[in-house]
Amino acid sequence: MSASLFALSEAEARALARSRGTPCFAYRLDLARERYEALRAVLPERAILAYAVKANPGAKLVSTFAAKGAFFDCASIGELELAREALVPGTRVLLAGPGKSRSELRMALAMGARIQADGIEDLERLDAMLEATDRPGSGLVPPLSISLRVQPESGISETSPIIGGSGPSAFGVDEEDLPAFLKEASRFPRVRIAGLQVFAASNEKRAERLLENHRAAFAICERFQMETGSLIDLLDLGGGLGIPYMEGESELDIASFGAGLGDLVDANPWFSGRVVVEPGRWLAGPCGVYLARVVRVKISRGERFAILEGGLNHLMRPLLTGQSFPTLALRESGGTSSAARVATTLAGPLCTSLDRLGAAFLPPLEAGDLIMFGQAGAYGFTEAMTSFLSHPAAAEYWLEGPPARADESVDRDSIPVLYMDREPGPALPKGKA
Repeated sequence: MSASLFALSEAEARALARSRGTPCFAYRLDLARERYEALRAVLPERAILAYAVKANPGAKLVSTFAAKGAFFDCASIGELELAREALVPGTRVLLAGPGKSRSELRMALAMGARIQADGIEDLERLDAMLEATDRPGSGLVPPLSISLRVQPESGISETSPIIGGSGPSAFGVDEEDLPAFLKEASRFPRVRIAGLQVFAASNEKRAERLLENHRAAFAICERFQMETGSLIDLLDLGGGLGIPYMEGESELDIASFGAGLGDLVDANPWFSGRVVVEPGRWLAGPCGVYLARVVRVKISRGERFAILEGGLNHLMRPLLTGQSFPTLALRESGGTSSAARVATTLAGPLCTSLDRLGAAFLPPLEAGDLIMFGQAGAYGFTEAMTSFLSHPAAAEYWLEGPPARADESVDRDSIPVLYMDREPGPALPKGKA
């Protein structure tokens, strides 16, 4: 598997920009399949591989993973609908989220999805919905098996504070509050806690750090099973599998991760169920790029700015995390400049000082030059403030086939665009403001 930070070659990026226009996102479905197969191959047999749809809910991507047999971690009614439209069986769908609506719970029940409770309200609502479907004379109906998200008291660490580690959280039930929660949960006989989720770290690139967190999750699960006498059939370890965003950053060693997870399962003979791993970023991030052209360049009190045709209305992650996407400048005249690279602040066209796409060391730029952002297949288009200031939305293109070689020329009509989710166009639907 290539360790490149960019899913497209320079030649492909130029050809796509010239033939289809910018700004746009481009995703390689062949690379998505390759990454799924590579990860599935190293995970233990009792591990479920579930794609975290929030990373990139593109229908073509969901269908690609569905065809490979993936499970899906959904966190909204829209994501449930995506899974249903991709003909994913409900038994391969997990519903999570800290504030699930009644309509989401109803749909998940109708699909047969595994529901993860984050609070007593989920149990109360599910119990009421199930009671409403009871038929007189139908006899005893087995309770619905659900999972419970537990926010660990300790033992979980996070390199970059995204989810929050073991600190206060809007997610789940605090571990120390479990006894009181379970006492209250006993009022709802139509649901049964048969699974746990313990997930409190994100974008971790060290296999041992992930496995340390998973050991803590197994310990919580063992205590829960021993103290309640309830057999746990599903331990959801969440996602958190990281990718590099800078040259020189290490890749996650998935072989070590998979082997370590297998060892962890074997080291806990009391557990007879299955574990769930829910990567989103690792599967989707390296499959995509974002392309935007330079509109103008300026120097302001010694700081060099390049203003692009897209900003946080297309890519918001740099503002949220303080970390830039990997960036490559492609001169309109062809080739990458050999001139000295200088610190450049990348700004967007929005009328707000918040509109920043990060900073990078780039060669001298001029209007019309193309900027390619790598690792943009996750937390890109749908995480952005697309409608803010009503600038045009970026197009999304889904590609097939291996990338062109660095020394291979690409005609503007030879880019294999199979599907197009959005043409560049208005951010808001017609007639709405």
